[in-house]
Amino acid sequence: MATTNDKKRRPFSSQVVDGMERAPSRAMLHAVGFTDEDFTKPQIGIASTWSMVTPCNMHINRLAEDAAAGVDRADGKAVIFNTITISDGISMGTEGMKYSLVSREVIADSIETVVGCQGFDGVVAIGGCDKNMPGCMMALARLNRPGVFVYGGTILPGCHQGRNLDIVSVFEAVGARANNKIDDAELHSIEAKAIPGAGSCGGMYTANTMASAIEALGMSLPGSSAQAAISPAKKEDCARAGAAVLKLLEHDIKPRDIMTREAFENAITMVIALGGSTNAVLHLLAMANTTGVDLRLDDFTRIGKRVPMVADLKPSGRYSMAELIEIGGIQPLMKMLLDNSLLHGDCLTVTGRTLAENLADTPQYPDNQEIIRPLTDPIKKESHLVILDGNLAPQGSVAKITGKEGHCFSGTAQVFDCEEEALKAILDGRIHKGDVIVIRYDGPKGGPGMREMLSPTSAVMGKGLGKDVALITDGRFSGGTHGFVVGHITPEAYVGGPLAIVENGDTITIDADSHALTLHLSDTEIQQRLNDWIKPKPRYTRGVLAKYAKLVSSASEGAVTDNHLE
Repeated sequence: MATTNDKKRRPFSSQVVDGMERAPSRAMLHAVGFTDEDFTKPQIGIASTWSMVTPCNMHINRLAEDAAAGVDRADGKAVIFNTITISDGISMGTEGMKYSLVSREVIADSIETVVGCQGFDGVVAIGGCDKNMPGCMMALARLNRPGVFVYGGTILPGCHQGRNLDIVSVFEAVGARANNKIDDAELHSIEAKAIPGAGSCGGMYTANTMASAIEALGMSLPGSSAQAAISPAKKEDCARAGAAVLKLLEHDIKPRDIMTREAFENAITMVIALGGSTNAVLHLLAMANTTGVDLRLDDFTRIGKRVPMVADLKPSGRYSMAELIEIGGIQPLMKMLLDNSLLHGDCLTVTGRTLAENLADTPQYPDNQEIIRPLTDPIKKESHLVILDGNLAPQGSVAKITGKEGHCFSGTAQVFDCEEEALKAILDGRIHKGDVIVIRYDGPKGGPGMREMLSPTSAVMGKGLGKDVALITDGRFSGGTHGFVVGHITPEAYVGGPLAIVENGDTITIDADSHALTLHLSDTEIQQRLNDWIKPKPRYTRGVLAKYAKLVSSASEGAVTDNHLE
């Protein structure tokens, strides 16, 4: 029988296993491998997102075992449990993709549920695919128990005819095949070689973006974001994370002590410097909302004015995450940003030390590398993440403008009420130079689920129209998207936002310099159309998508489902 009075080390598990009356609980735990001695140890939950659903997560069961071993060696008791994952890359372009963003909320809910129910004193959360990471972080913020996030790691690139491949290569090859630039055999070769094994998509797409942001936030151990999925470094990262949670417990350091406003500003700075995914805006807003930090779209604009984009990484650049790892990962970049007063060095991290202390001995990048440019010679002097408002997005929208697309695009609207219709029009050759593709009713409530538009944007690139066509939506974009795109338009069409009344032939202008998304109609005409607009019936009335649509907030608030429930 457990008799320890050390409640400081076991603030929650002691409530579950201490005392005569908790004998039934101990009996159940004996069956899963607990010894009498284990009942005197802090219990650390290992939240694993392992699944054979996707290569991003297929190895995480082994990483969870490494993290558990790290906990046990540090005199804790690890308990591994699972939550879900879905695959954006597999479901992209289908009705099933509507569950993607929903899965972020399910992951956060399920981790909170298990940890809260079982009385774990701390948590190691291991995520691989895109929604795993913010889902894990939202759960850690809600629970506010000592915790560390571990990134499952990036995939190595595939190779075809001497060219590195990733999943975006396949999406763009579909467009190239539709344009008869390649044949069926070439498409199949690219398909078969693009994904060589375990790990998250290999460019600075959403997974690697969020992993880097979370490390800059201070919630991962140094180096966690820039390690291959299958590597000794990643195994060691997991083991060290297990031990780190026990130290956080000892010093009573909790996620909300680390996830401060300044820490979120560090995360935004990192995303901008790396040229990261537009999804980072949505997820960081959601994480901040959950933490109680007042982060807004305007903060991305404010920080973006002083932080340059310096990483030449895919999708808009040349290099993969695996190549960035070879030159030192993101730590030298963080040191560079810190030395130029672009990061808050006094922010606390999961090491128990400050960010500046973690980076003190970080070496510089090799002299001959071309992946990370000097701050004095950036790819873009200001952020590539441009927040637009204007009469078509009065509550904000997010554009990804790396500078290669230009800064302004004006064209003729071609309107589609779902992604599938737009993709078919692109592949059939009905989209032409000067068009602005409008995809609406795919926002958080309207989809529901705010699908990513990688299929149509990749088809545009594959068709060779990347510089000649723009795409705007109340949905969102994959981290693999590049081209002239604007997403997260709010208010979304389903709730009566101006996007709902755009018609074929209307003129739309995207202006990154004035931060405006403009529908060239008079206020009177816009109001008249809105007066005549009829709200569509909900697409789902039962099940998880219906619940999500009823609860979810605007994309400009992070599209969370527990906002202002009181």
